[in-house]
Order: sequence, then C-alpha cells, then structure tokens
Amino acid sequence: MDGNDELAERFEAHRGHLRAVAYRMLGSSAEADDAVQEAWLRLVRVDAGEIGNLAGWLTTVVSRVCLDMLRSRAARREDPLGQPVLGQPDDGGSDPEREALLAESVGRALLVVLDTLAPAERVAFVLHDLFAVPFDRIAPVVGRTTVTTKKLASRARHKVAPPRASGSASSADRRVVEAFLAASREGDMEALLAVLAPGVVRRADPATLPPGVPAVSRGARAVAGEVLVLGGRARYAEPALVDGTVGAVVAPYGRLLLVLTFTIEEGVITEYEVIADPTRLRALSLSPFRSQKHEK
Repeated sequence: MDGNDELAERFEAHRGHLRAVAYRMLGSSAEADDAVQEAWLRLVRVDAGEIGNLAGWLTTVVSRVCLDMLRSRAARREDPLGQPVLGQPDDGGSDPEREALLAESVGRALLVVLDTLAPAERVAFVLHDLFAVPFDRIAPVVGRTTVTTKKLASRARHKVAPPRASGSASSADRRVVEAFLAASREGDMEALLAVLAPGVVRRADPATLPPGVPAVSRGARAVAGEVLVLGGRARYAEPALVDGTVGAVVAPYGRLLLVLTFTIEEGVITEYEVIADPTRLRALSLSPFRSQKHEK
C-alpha cells in the first residue's frame, strides 16, 4: 500500500463522523458531502505525517468549511421558508431517500431550529453540545476567544432548548399529536376520527391547499377526509413545541414548509391550523422535543 492509499484509508475511517458533523451544521446532505470532500482535498495538500490528531484536525477543517458555507448562505440571504408548499424542496440533486433518513435521524424540528441560528452560533452549538468538542478547540474555528465561544453556544442553546412547560399536559397533548400524524401517514380514517372532536375546525393558509379547497373546514369526517387526501406531507412531519405548546412542523429534509398548531381538549383535537406564510412562520417560536446536555 502506497502513501496515498494509506492516507485515503485513514480518511475513510473518519468520513462517517465528518458527514455527521457537516450535516448537522448545514442541514443538507449534498452540502455536507461537499464539505467532507473539501476536507480531503486540504488533507492531501499538507504533510499528514505532521498531524498528531487526524480526527481532530479533520473535524476542525470540516467545521471551518461549514462555517464559510453558512456565512455565504447568510450573505445571499437564502431562506428555507417560502418553498413551494405543495411541492418538495430541491436540495441540489441529492438522494431524496437518504436525505429523508438523515433528517429523521437528526430530528426535523432540531434542523429547523438550527437553521435560525447565526453561523458561528450554529457551529459552536453543534460542535460542543452535539459532539462534545471542548470550547478551547472550537474557539479557533469561529475566530473568537474561549469565553466568547461559550457565550455563542449558550445563546444557541437558549434558542434550541424547549421552554419550561407543564410536563403532564405536554406529554398528553404530544401523544394526541403523534396519533394524529401517525393516522395521517397511514391513511387510517378510524384512527383520525378517534383523535378529532366531532365539531373539529381546520384552518389553513390558502397556499397550503389545492384550488377549490376552503380555508376553513368543519366536522370530523370532512376534516379527516381532507387529511387522507392531503396527508402525504405527514411523512415529513414531527411534533414540536410551537410558542410553548404542542404542535408539529412539516419539514422535508429539515427545511421548514408548514407548522401545525393544535387546540386539544379532553384528549381530542378541537381545532388546528396549518401555517405556511413565511412572515407568520418567522414569528413563531419553535423548539424540538429534545433535551440538551451541556456545561453550565
């Protein structure tokens, strides 16, 4: 085995970890692959024999590449909101099935919230809270002091962490929302009727509906029938906290398209709304159902 083959083999041993880091930073498998490939190109241009900790070196390089990509994205004011609601976002020709699996493994709601962070906040949070990289190693990546880097991660954590809510109510409501989404995915009319109040009201931004479907629908069978027709998007849905109460995000590949808010009384849904307007979406406070462990 020559030197290049040995170096390639060592790099491949770290590829999975590097992709995991890059995907959480970028929220796109195509861009994550680009970042990992750039790390390889930089590795072959240096003397690998002088790198004492290859895993750490590669993680630092990928993180810097991702930070540059995030800053470029922010400068172009790219917005994950406002995608065609009835279609699916184009993610640069990446494999849709793999993209969906990645989004599910990370958590769609978490990816949506990470998209709201500033580039340096996102990098600091991902490296420290999700991959346990020490702050003194993150600081050179984001170009800040260790103290400032801790503050970046803390600000990000505050945005990502769910607000304090009544645990019992949230758990019960979450089970109702999960049952609604599961029935929607499976096309199960009886299961839908079981979680919808007889007089349930469904409201929706017009952009979410095909022509001719009213913005307001009433009655369990009418609403359930619509869900069965339009419920294909439920496979991209995941429960989330919306303004501190249990709702759901619809986020193909982690890119936010819709938010669902629910009114739940006595274990059934009495009203829900489908929100797609970008201005309204930006005004919502979204949090994943996920606990974060971090340094105090």
